[in-house]
Amino acid sequence: METAIRGRLSLSPSTVFNPKPGEKQSRCRGACTNRGVLMVISTTGSGKGAGILEKPVIERTTPGRESEFNLKKSRKIAPPYRVILHNDNFNKREYVVQVLMKVIPGMTLDNAVNIMQEAHYNGMAVVIICAQADAEEHCMQLRGNGLLSSIEPASGGC
Repeated sequence: METAIRGRLSLSPSTVFNPKPGEKQSRCRGACTNRGVLMVISTTGSGKGAGILEKPVIERTTPGRESEFNLKKSRKIAPPYRVILHNDNFNKREYVVQVLMKVIPGMTLDNAVNIMQEAHYNGMAVVIICAQADAEEHCMQLRGNGLLSSIEPASGGC
């Protein structure tokens, strides 16, 4: 729960720091359990000395409602895309493995060989699933190195 306090309240240093006999030290009524309170205090008055403080007015936000104090903003996550390698009759298998390892970050030799083999026997293979911008970049780099590739939206998560 988020809370903001505003309003006017007149206090003097003697009231705050030297309470009257019999007066409780705490200014809270009841149990003071809400530690998530934001208090905005402004003083008015001229010269030195005590001024008039604004009286607190508590505004509560309802659950699920966006608040000016809510710093977390919901971000839409771009749908993932597949980079697909297509089999061709022009490039040698070793060359395809080398290009995959050069273009795709973190691609290991074993993974590159498996992807090349799958594309060779099945006609195509998924190289990587990533954001659309990255998928387009990987596809262009694969094409720039003479491999046939395409992208398509992935129907699942990354």
